[in-house]
Amino acid sequence: MVRVYASGTPVRSHGTAPQDTEGLPHMPRGRYSLHDPHHHTPLGEEHFHCAPGPSGWRYVSQITAPGGDHAGSVDLTLDELGRPIRLELHAASWQVRGAALDGVTWVRTDPTGGEATEGNVRAHAFTGTSPAFLVAITRLLRLTPASPATRVRLVAFTDPVLAPRTLDQSWALVRSEAHATDNGALTVDEYQVSALDTGEQHSVHISGDVVLSAPGIELEDLETPPSALS
Repeated sequence: MVRVYASGTPVRSHGTAPQDTEGLPHMPRGRYSLHDPHHHTPLGEEHFHCAPGPSGWRYVSQITAPGGDHAGSVDLTLDELGRPIRLELHAASWQVRGAALDGVTWVRTDPTGGEATEGNVRAHAFTGTSPAFLVAITRLLRLTPASPATRVRLVAFTDPVLAPRTLDQSWALVRSEAHATDNGALTVDEYQVSALDTGEQHSVHISGDVVLSAPGIELEDLETPPSALS
């Protein structure tokens, strides 16, 4: 059994490390609970698995509504530099496919499939409600505690219709601490994220390729330890 600590709260994980199809040592699998960061209204759960590979990192998840109905999915692949080379989102029958191309480029398709709108912004990456995007930003920025706060421009896809919105954030790695677990020391990174349009700040706790806690996100279950991303 592994205990993962986020802000002093243990999250239990269990089971043996599975082998994925590419022979990687293990593929973290788990479940996040999602809620409104301001009103704490439950928004559902995200069941995920992720793993580093020869060319980068991939995250796949299925999202369920509070009642248990299927609500969407996320499929994100990063290259070795943390750039999004493939993104596919589904929510409320809307679909987005995107990648890093001349900034970031995407195609958004309506539920009927009859209308597709292409977009392009001189931005660094994508973001949204999925914890996958938080890990992706840290892989792109590769901050250290000595790094200055770094500005990043993002295209956010907002639920429930995946409407695109460009925003600017500032990220800083506040501290990196080792916590004792049943499988040895686990490094937890605490980031401070600032919205540059409003000045609002919040903290994000990440270990490897798993988000331990963030506004609107809580890690509820983890079957295997996070992967250590280089």
